Amino acid sequence: MLDRELKKGSAELLILSLVETRARHGYEISKMIEARSGGTLKFNVASLYPLLYRLEKRGWIEGHWLEKAGQKRRRCYKLTKEGRKILKAQRTTWQSFVAAINQIAGLDNA
Repeated sequence: MLDRELKKGSAELLILSLVETRARHGYEISKMIEARSGGTLKFNVASLYPLLYRLEKRGWIEGHWLEKAGQKRRRCYKLTKEGRKILKAQRTTWQSFVAAINQIAGLDNA
């Protein structure tokens, strides 16, 4: 399991990336993070929702209720125009950070 602080520092980038192409609900986001990381990263839904609410409050994502017959009501989140700008900036920052870590740790040629 990755260090809690590393996970915390990357959570916004992960969530914004997953809602970039279409709206998703919290449980789906949680399961996608786990699946795409091969189980290395896991976000339980209880800790994920406060982050989703925070991102919504900042105006980076927008939530709406989705109701389907025979299913539980779910809140789905999609990226806003402001969120797209933030995601672009976070990706650039993350790439620079990873490149620096790789260089320092000697992982460039690994």
